[in-house]
Amino acid sequence: MESFAFASAVMWFLFGYLMGSCPTGFILVKFMLGEDIRNFGSGNIGATNVGRVLGKRWAVFTAVTDMLKGGLAVLIAILAGQHSPQMLALIGFGGVLGHDYPLWLKFKGGKGVATTFGVFACYGFFNPMPAILGGLVWLLIRETTCLVSLASMLSLLVAALLMPVFKMDRAYYIAGLFMVVLTVWRHRENIKRIISGTENKVKRFF
Repeated sequence: MESFAFASAVMWFLFGYLMGSCPTGFILVKFMLGEDIRNFGSGNIGATNVGRVLGKRWAVFTAVTDMLKGGLAVLIAILAGQHSPQMLALIGFGGVLGHDYPLWLKFKGGKGVATTFGVFACYGFFNPMPAILGGLVWLLIRETTCLVSLASMLSLLVAALLMPVFKMDRAYYIAGLFMVVLTVWRHRENIKRIISGTENKVKRFF
C-alpha cells in the first residue's frame, strides 16, 4: 500500500512538472518571430521579457497562460478525485519547478512568478484571498517602484504568509514558502542589481 502511495505521488508530481514545463514565452516568440527569446533582453522566457520583444498585450497573454499551466495541474488533480492537501501541494510545486527548469529547454526556464501565482490561486480553490491580495501587493509595488522583480518576490512572500491567516492547510503554506525561496533564488541577479541601483525599471500601468 505504501509503495502504491509513493508511486502515485511520483506520477502526480511528474504530471505537475510536465504541465508547468510547457515554455509558453519561448513557443510564442518562436512562432511569432522565428527567434529564440533567450537571445533578447534579460534572456528569460517569462512575461516581462516577452513584453520587451512582442509588446504589452503578449506579455499579458504569456502571464495568463503561465498562471494557467500551474493552476490547471492542481485543478485537474482535484477533478480526478485527488483531494489530499499534501498531494496537491506537491503537484503545484512540481508545476513551478517545470516552469523554472523545463525539460524541453535543457532545464533553463523562467523565474516562476506567474506560475506560482496560478498554483497559489488553485491551492485556495475555495479561498483565493491570499493569491488575490498577493496580486494587489504586486501591482502596488510595481506601480510605486517600477521594479517587476521586487514586486514579484515580495508579493509572493505576502501571499504565502497569508495562507495560515486564511486557514489554509499547512501543506500549502510549506509548499508556498518553498516556492518563494525558489523565486528569490531565480531572482538572485536581480537582487544584486536592485542593491546596486542598476535594475531595469518598467513603465507604470496608470
